[in-house]
Amino acid sequence: MTDPNSVTVRFAPSPTGYLHIGNARTALLNWLYARRHGGRFILRLDDTDTERSRPEYADAIVEDLAWLGIVPDLTVRQSDRLERYDEVAQKLRMSDRLYPCFETPEELDRRRKRQLARHQPPVYDRAALTLSDDDRAALEAEGRHPHWRFLLVDQDVAWDDLCRGPQHFPTGSLSDPVLIREDGSYLYTVTSVIDDADLGVTHVIRGEDHVTNTAVQIEIFEALDAKTPVFAHHNLLTAAGGEGLSKRTGALSLRSLREQGFEPMAVASLAVLIGSSESVQPVASLDELAGLIDLDKLSRAPATFDPVELEHLNHRLVTDLPYPAVADRLKGLGIAGGEPFWLAVRPNLNKVPDALEWWDRIEGPVNVDVPPVDRDFLEAAAGILPPEPWSQETYAPWISDLKAETGRSGKSLFKPLRLALTGVDHGPELKAMLPLIGREKATLRLTGKG
Repeated sequence: MTDPNSVTVRFAPSPTGYLHIGNARTALLNWLYARRHGGRFILRLDDTDTERSRPEYADAIVEDLAWLGIVPDLTVRQSDRLERYDEVAQKLRMSDRLYPCFETPEELDRRRKRQLARHQPPVYDRAALTLSDDDRAALEAEGRHPHWRFLLVDQDVAWDDLCRGPQHFPTGSLSDPVLIREDGSYLYTVTSVIDDADLGVTHVIRGEDHVTNTAVQIEIFEALDAKTPVFAHHNLLTAAGGEGLSKRTGALSLRSLREQGFEPMAVASLAVLIGSSESVQPVASLDELAGLIDLDKLSRAPATFDPVELEHLNHRLVTDLPYPAVADRLKGLGIAGGEPFWLAVRPNLNKVPDALEWWDRIEGPVNVDVPPVDRDFLEAAAGILPPEPWSQETYAPWISDLKAETGRSGKSLFKPLRLALTGVDHGPELKAMLPLIGREKATLRLTGKG
């Protein structure tokens, strides 16, 4: 039995593609709300679209959520609940709230066009309610199969939205919604209500594109004598060009962001904090993020997800990652430099896999065309390299001796050294890189032999 005083939320994706950053925003807002209030998080896979739903997408959803740090308390598949939907549909038929309609899509389209030509709202006229039993039998004899509409009550449906504040909508201005298609399959409008009621969902947190469904769904809750949950419709994310996000295009999918090497908390931080009252900042954990976000402080305007901003956030997170947090990943990349290597290179990384470039520069070989003017200088630098063992304290006295011997300083001293030792004129501090390179390789590089 569900505790009536506890918070229960759900995230309800359809497994018809990979989750994108906009889906992640909804999932995270639900998860964070549940964490903040000590509640439950349900993953409900809306997989009744048999043509487009795929098991591999369902598996990917679970995997991508786990990458973000979201592990559901319960996972439910709508395809396992068809008998329950049949049972509720029969209850609605018996109470005269669900009625059969036989119009074809072409007939409905012609009717809407006539209404628009007469400057009338294109609302279904409930003609099916005037059919007699004989009329329905004759239509079925023609081979027609009914679709089923929910009979709306002409009322002003109101709710207090946690994101948008007080809302109301006159359902008398709407067409009675189709809940069951002529092939017997159910639409989201009704299955979502049945699931929310049965699973004890207390708070429905979803994108504002679902606001138009809410008044109808509240009427269905009431028709089923079920408790209506609290609704919260958050603003949506758009891509940098202003276009909406879609699972079908794969744009900004969690899978692609993970494959590009982004940290899950960088993705989570930006997905949640953008378009909120909080400044966008890298947050180290979901628990910390839960303490920052308030649904009623989310902007009403769409928020733009900028990959460049994600790069900046990721860099800031990586710079603070301790070695134990990345040790296994570095090992998987073939990097064996341990903590000294990680501490040396992390300030120069946007992503953890970028460390491979600097490991390759340490391992070598490094081949650089040294300008003739620098050859004698680098030979002198090799000649006064101190004996090993080396540490970060090795660098400063070596540089001091080199200045005294060659008279060079500033850029004319440091740039040739960095180029010869690492192959590039920028990067981690040489005092940290030098002991990783070691005396043998340093000598070969300074003398142009490796």
